[in-house]
Amino acid sequence: MVHAWAAMAPGQTLERYEYDAGPIGSDEVEVEVETCGICHSDLSVVNNEWGISTFPAVPGHEIIGRIVAAGPHAKGVSVGQRVGIGWSAESCMHCPQCLAGDGNLCAENVATIVGHYGGFADRVRANWQWVIPLPDGLDARDAGPLLCGGTTVFAPFHEYGISPIQRVGVVGIGGLGHLGLKFARAWGCEVTAFTSTDAKADEARGFGAHHVVNSRDRNALKALAGSLDLLLVTVNVPLDWPAMVGMLAPRGRMHIVGAVLKPIPVLAMDLIAGQRSISGSPTAGPTVMAKMLEFSARHGILPQTEHFAMDQVNDALEHLKSGNARYRIVLDA
Repeated sequence: MVHAWAAMAPGQTLERYEYDAGPIGSDEVEVEVETCGICHSDLSVVNNEWGISTFPAVPGHEIIGRIVAAGPHAKGVSVGQRVGIGWSAESCMHCPQCLAGDGNLCAENVATIVGHYGGFADRVRANWQWVIPLPDGLDARDAGPLLCGGTTVFAPFHEYGISPIQRVGVVGIGGLGHLGLKFARAWGCEVTAFTSTDAKADEARGFGAHHVVNSRDRNALKALAGSLDLLLVTVNVPLDWPAMVGMLAPRGRMHIVGAVLKPIPVLAMDLIAGQRSISGSPTAGPTVMAKMLEFSARHGILPQTEHFAMDQVNDALEHLKSGNARYRIVLDA
């Protein structure tokens, strides 16, 4: 039996839950959970904010642990190996997206915590393609949030060929944003942090920002007009979108990774005039996830974390909900 923590209905506190995982599938890997980060997406699934949740819901998709069993067709992994599992637990592996390495875009992609039991548990399963070996040099205790939060902010740098000589802005200095600053600085870019909380300015510089700007200061935003090659939006709340687009350089891109639930109004001419783009992305495919972990190990990138015991999961979720997390929460199994 797998021992887990689950929400039995939308918005409910998590309670102890046991389930029989059944025989391991031929392509599956079973991981004994050591730590599991908490992502805001876990809260969204527990509360069914996106209308896709299934219950009982066992959250947790920033998992670090050791392999304890593997199906006969599992490749590239071995029992005893320390690995990570992120947002995705499986995909079809034969569609054009999967064959191109973009299994996160597969129409049959199965989220680790939607229609599948996640990592707030002593064990979790995923198909071998989505079980990512953890490189030497990464502290396993704090690496979990890289599997989702880290991948989410790393992927645009890889996907769009961001150059070290380009100027990058990161909006929001939270669980995603502080990692975005670290990756942008290690990438070699000139980095500007945008935050509505002036008290975070020194922390933002510590994470890698060369400059810090108050995101509500319209004059400061106007002063940066036409200067940013990439503006990475990590918050999930509406912003002054015309001002955000106005800061983009010619061919600049505003890339959304925060789940803003309200429409983003933009004038077509504001994009056409400078050949600007607006885009968004989920996490990444397994190859990019592995590259992200290697890059993190090379540059010593880890999230700033707070730790709770697994049986304090409801306290940890409340801490996240309050907005007081600094900056990622990790559950110790």
